[in-house]
Amino acid sequence: MIEDKSVVKVGMADLNIAHLPGVIRTTGLGSCVGLTMYDPHLKLAGMAHVMLPTSEIAREGTLNKAKYADTALPELLQRMIQLGASRSRIVSKMAGGSQMFAFSGAGDTMRIGPRNADSCREWLEKLGIPLLAEDTGGNYGRTIEMDCETGLLTIRSVQMGVKEL
Repeated sequence: MIEDKSVVKVGMADLNIAHLPGVIRTTGLGSCVGLTMYDPHLKLAGMAHVMLPTSEIAREGTLNKAKYADTALPELLQRMIQLGASRSRIVSKMAGGSQMFAFSGAGDTMRIGPRNADSCREWLEKLGIPLLAEDTGGNYGRTIEMDCETGLLTIRSVQMGVKEL
């Protein structure tokens, strides 16, 4: 990990933005998806730690927009634009969306990881944000970190080692 830069941490069901000379990081991605948006001109990076595909299943009183793909992605985009990012320059990368446990005969409801990744792809398309790269699926956890200077997404996992997108 890059230690000489400031680190902005994104928790579960959280989103945040980092500027130069920083990095933005989230840990514990299993079925969750770590979705990044990046403006290469401003060197501005945003990240959402998406837990669930749609807010239609929300049970909490006050909706946590960062928790659901359908609310987190528009919110992250809006915050990036408020900080001067241009929608036409913003690109995205994502990782996670694992199927952490095997369920026999459970149908689509237990496929949370793949559904999270699908929902993120759908929302990126609706928002007009290109998805440059992804490392999704599998059955293992990930930690991801994006460098604001380069837009490089580093993915770490015990099973697969280090990958850069």
